[in-house]
Amino acid sequence: MRHNTGVAQLVEHWSPKPGVGSSSLSSRANNGDMNIKGYFKESFTELVHKVTWPTWNELQNSTVLVMVATLIIALIVAAMDAGFSRIMEFIYSLLY
Repeated sequence: MRHNTGVAQLVEHWSPKPGVGSSSLSSRANNGDMNIKGYFKESFTELVHKVTWPTWNELQNSTVLVMVATLIIALIVAAMDAGFSRIMEFIYSLLY
């Protein structure tokens, strides 16, 4: 006999932390028993009491990391743009 087990149930079962793998809100929302007001109330409760928010120091470090990565990617894209522009100018000079 084959049992139909969802991926979230498997992850939750094998996870060292209970509740990891599926949000309790998403499982309750799928039941259809919860109205919109109850959903937002439980969402707020989960955000306030269950979510682990980063510390101010972690937030600053992450922000610096994102800014540096963005600058590096922007410089790479600018270099590629300049290179392709020169290649296209060379090709156009051969044709015209």
